[in-house]
Amino acid sequence: MLSLTMVEYEFRELTFYRDSSRSAVRQTLAEHAEYGHWELVRVRVFWGGVRKVVLRRRIIRVRRTA
Repeated sequence: MLSLTMVEYEFRELTFYRDSSRSAVRQTLAEHAEYGHWELVRVRVFWGGVRKVVLRRRIIRVRRTA
């Protein structure tokens, strides 16, 4: 029997202000990716230099076997 399941994601939005250095932003995103298993979805840059970053990670549901 073929079982089709929808993949569910959890989202997180991070905001980096204009005075944040590029290396600090890169380090923060790398830590989220490495330790929290987040992946980059979108980066939006607004007037004034504010960057909003959207991350996502897969929600893993555990099925009962017995």
